[in-house]
Amino acid sequence: MADSRTATRLVFMVTAAMFINYVDRGNLATAAPLLQSDVGLTASQLGILLSAFYYGYVPFMPATGWLAERYGAPAVLAAGVALWSVATMLTGFAHSFTMLLALRVVLGIGESVSFPCATKLIANAVPVSRLGVANGVMAFGYLLGPAVGTFIGGHLMATFGWRMVFIVFGLASLMWLLPWRRTKIPPVVDAHTHTGPPPTFGEILRQRSLWGTCLGHFSSNYVYYFILAWLPFYMVKSRGYSMSAMSDIVSWAYALNAAGALGMGWFADRWIRAGRSATVIYKAPMALAHLGGIACMAGVVMLPQSGSMASLFIFELLSGMSYPGIFAIAQILAGTQATGRWVGVQNAAGNCAGLIAPTITGFLVDRTGSFELAFGISAGVSLLGFIGWVLVLPSIAPLRWSSASAPASRAA
Repeated sequence: MADSRTATRLVFMVTAAMFINYVDRGNLATAAPLLQSDVGLTASQLGILLSAFYYGYVPFMPATGWLAERYGAPAVLAAGVALWSVATMLTGFAHSFTMLLALRVVLGIGESVSFPCATKLIANAVPVSRLGVANGVMAFGYLLGPAVGTFIGGHLMATFGWRMVFIVFGLASLMWLLPWRRTKIPPVVDAHTHTGPPPTFGEILRQRSLWGTCLGHFSSNYVYYFILAWLPFYMVKSRGYSMSAMSDIVSWAYALNAAGALGMGWFADRWIRAGRSATVIYKAPMALAHLGGIACMAGVVMLPQSGSMASLFIFELLSGMSYPGIFAIAQILAGTQATGRWVGVQNAAGNCAGLIAPTITGFLVDRTGSFELAFGISAGVSLLGFIGWVLVLPSIAPLRWSSASAPASRAA
């Protein structure tokens, strides 16, 4: 019972870190309409800034996965939170494109620790039969971050300006380190620990499953980051909403996204504890989210205002339902021996979408004066996610590393 309470506290502390992560990375998108005029940025420059976070985030991800397994995920996660909090605070003092660019890169380096460390900690502390809820709770945290950040940040920025919000949010983020120092790390569970020696990076990279998850994760992230980076700007500039009205609508859409993740995580665990297939329960929401996302992207940009907002809310619900599987699949396949490195590679590949989605959108908006083509590209990329998660990825069961990647005989 004590270990169960310790694991629960750990999951909630990791969730709090992920919540802070997404509040801090999403602030620039919320501030975009104000920041563009204050600093004098073109849409193309704004797109580069929105992508700059990933210049630090993506390259450092495999390294932080290795660091989490070599030096311990708790310490690496704490160092990352400290770095990204300071970068957030200093953004409030930036007065040029160059300074904003540098701070966004540093923010990305700091936040690169988050998923490798968080998934490693959860894989160590939570058995397979509880991974759905654990990952659903974590997804709820990082998906709720943009909802709360957009709502509170948008209203505060409308009153006090964007600079003060970055300073206050950065200082508040540092406060997470105080309870983290007192958080106990539970012992490693044996429910999905693999026998045999730990796999090498070469073994991990040879897995077809890894590349299925990488392609699926890239697609999921492309659409998600396109929406996260440009939806506030699109709502204000193209649909004519005020900053306050935009903050209300977008935050409710993000909240629905988070609720879908939490509900799906709970349902997945009930299904698996009943002896049903992990492959079905995690692949089905992926298929629905990616095929449904194609129609939703078209609806957001092509339908009148009411239909556009309905399409947005449906998309957020469907995509939220797919999020517990993104990391639960990796944790089941890789096990406690390799989750940190697997997620480091998968998340790096997935977050390459962040390098290009915001920048491409900025250039397209400058060239065409509208968002139609950008939404069309997102719909096309969504199809790749269906291919990766459903067609490339084989059955979802633990890999037996000591026998060169044959699936374990027992079902996940």
